[in-house]
Amino acid sequence: MMGQQAKQTQWWSEPVNVFARIPEDHILRRLNAILDLDFVREEVASKYGRNGQVSVDPVVLMKMMLLLFLDDVKSERELMRIIPLRLDYLYFLGYGLEDMVPNHSVLSKARQRWGKEVFERLFTRTVEQCWKAGLIGGDKVHVDSSLIRADASLNCVIVVEKTVAKLEQQGDASGQEEGSEDDDQKGSGPGKSTVNERHVVQTDPEATVVRHRIGKSLPSYKNHRALDDKAGVITACVTTTGIRDDGEELPAVLEAHEEVTGVKIKKVVGDSKYGTTFNFITLATLGIRTHMADLRKKQNNHRLQGIYGQERFVYDASSDTFTCPAGRKLYNHHYHHQRGYYEYRAAKGVCSRCRLAHLCTRAKAGRTVNRYRDQELLDRARKQSAGPTAVRDRKRRQWFQERNFGEAAVEHGFKRARWRGLEKQTIQDQLIAAIQNLKILLRKAGSTSRMLKAALDALRTALRHAITAPVCSIYEILTYPC
Repeated sequence: MMGQQAKQTQWWSEPVNVFARIPEDHILRRLNAILDLDFVREEVASKYGRNGQVSVDPVVLMKMMLLLFLDDVKSERELMRIIPLRLDYLYFLGYGLEDMVPNHSVLSKARQRWGKEVFERLFTRTVEQCWKAGLIGGDKVHVDSSLIRADASLNCVIVVEKTVAKLEQQGDASGQEEGSEDDDQKGSGPGKSTVNERHVVQTDPEATVVRHRIGKSLPSYKNHRALDDKAGVITACVTTTGIRDDGEELPAVLEAHEEVTGVKIKKVVGDSKYGTTFNFITLATLGIRTHMADLRKKQNNHRLQGIYGQERFVYDASSDTFTCPAGRKLYNHHYHHQRGYYEYRAAKGVCSRCRLAHLCTRAKAGRTVNRYRDQELLDRARKQSAGPTAVRDRKRRQWFQERNFGEAAVEHGFKRARWRGLEKQTIQDQLIAAIQNLKILLRKAGSTSRMLKAALDALRTALRHAITAPVCSIYEILTYPC
């Protein structure tokens, strides 16, 4: 039988440079140049013992978790399966072609061992890098939240109570009245009743059942973010259960922003979910301009239709009374400690005999008007909210904030929880936010490098012109049209 010589090309060709197969503008190659994860070893050193089997490098584990969300790999098993098949993954992780990839369980064990603090530190460091690169202004922030579907089915939701718990006291007994401006306080401030007491998710008890606009109620978490106005860097990332009210989380989000940037906030931009009376007064007290939509104007309260608004009642500070449209006096009746306002009423029987009663109130007891302790601050904040600058900022927020959440959902699997529990969901949100900040940093670095390259090309052209030209002044070299 005739034989044929096998070609031994690997012995007669140049050495293969695997690194050269990865393009210079590849995101992992660029990310590896700016990402410094050495702090991870210091952060988790206390979580490991001195004896026993040697673990996988914590830096490598952190990079694997970043890859999991950077390319939205569907599972950790899938990630470990494709790592040996991807040259860019091997390069990013520091693996050789013959190195063994660890079992997928090392990632879940690492998260359980480390806790969420090291991931919060990772996110904070990305914000610090963006700050050093000049991508953060710090004085104007956009706030918003987004629901995240928990890793649980509706079939796992059980009802733990047979009777519906009362969400609040009787409206008339608590002083709530037609024409009251306190309706926007139901979602914020102390004393709010829990509205998710009846349902428990068996597979993920920390998730809460929430319905967003339309559709079925689903087990959910919620991510609250603050975006800096300059380049869209995420400066604060707070994760809560899905039922948590957005307005209540505003102080925590702003505090996280100021803590990481060190800059005092001057303007806050948000939708009507944040424009509660409590938040208006709080921000006005801190000297922050409130460019948030007024929740009071967004509410469609049928009780307020067809009756006089509170602006028709004139307040007299000297006598501490209100004058109604009919010329009657409303006197300070009592202080509502839970909601923080004074309630004013007319004398008994005055409203029932008034010719304008049908335009003023539908309550048998008569009309009441509320005034907050810091009413001047509240009025000033609402005036700022209705100004033209605030309206423009809210229009910008509509695409500025939604683009950020859209990128997280489409490219990084933001809208569905991978793991169960609030702490693990916090880790997921911190990783995704850190990745988005790093991408903003890479875009900035890419634009800077292109500008530098263009400047160098222009300088080379000018120098060539200077060398070939017979006589050329310095001014002509620098002003040569490139």
